[in-house]
Amino acid sequence: MAKGTQIIVTAEPRGVREEGFISGTPKPGTVVQIKEETADVGGRFTWEVYDADADGNQRMIAVLLPKDLEGGLETAAYVNGDRCFVYFPLPGETLNMLYKAVAGTSDNFKIGDILMVDDSSGKLIHTTGSPESEPFVCLETVSAISSDTLTWSMFTGY
Repeated sequence: MAKGTQIIVTAEPRGVREEGFISGTPKPGTVVQIKEETADVGGRFTWEVYDADADGNQRMIAVLLPKDLEGGLETAAYVNGDRCFVYFPLPGETLNMLYKAVAGTSDNFKIGDILMVDDSSGKLIHTTGSPESEPFVCLETVSAISSDTLTWSMFTGY
């Protein structure tokens, strides 16, 4: 599962990178957002897990990157207050995104599955209902995940 050893898979990514501070303990490959009503510190904002009031609601897509400058592993969770790194992908770019293992199910993902962001976890899940946004497509087959899994994905921009 996953392609390569980094979150950003695209050879020459052209999205935007940003630094900030993390709220909570999310892992790289999670979608995050600017923490509301929290002032910047030296021009850098605090980032928290995607929380759009419902799965698939529209928000900007910012992907949490590993603690590159601090020598962290790509799967190491951040600690509340850590300096963090986020990436805003462009449509067509590929990334290793964190897919959510839903308790009590044996989630299977296949090439071409359209995915939305799970509210309050920032992880990708199968599209259900009538979401406003389905920003990723699965690029590999993953069977019966029992824990959150980094999976090769393409950002659609939708």
